[in-house]
Amino acid sequence: MTTIFTRIIEGEIPGTFIWRDEQCVAFMSINPMSFGHALVVPITEVDHWVDGDPELIAHLFEVSRVISVAQRNAFTCARVGVIIAGYEVPHTHIHLVPTNEISELSFANAATHVERSELDSAAELIREELRRLGRTEVV
Repeated sequence: MTTIFTRIIEGEIPGTFIWRDEQCVAFMSINPMSFGHALVVPITEVDHWVDGDPELIAHLFEVSRVISVAQRNAFTCARVGVIIAGYEVPHTHIHLVPTNEISELSFANAATHVERSELDSAAELIREELRRLGRTEVV
């Protein structure tokens, strides 16, 4: 069965993308824990990240690192927290959450609704930083 993330990747469901390459995409979370919360998702459906091809997983983490640098610059946060939970959607995804303290890194903080304009605004700040870093994968 096709996951909701595959439907987003294929454009069937709207997503606010910040990155696309041949192996993965990154888009804004619609239930952000903080402003600028993004997800890095492989194009290939892999349920549990430990079952992924090691080269793909390494690529996902390098993309996560690059996007986290952009988030740290864009949002002037202390840290960009990383979570791989995998319970909500059976398609590997890495949460990148700008934070200033560890208590912000909790699904209990996830918004139940966010305006599209807020997602667009956060995404554009990240895109600007990615471009400044010379990244061509910016969407």
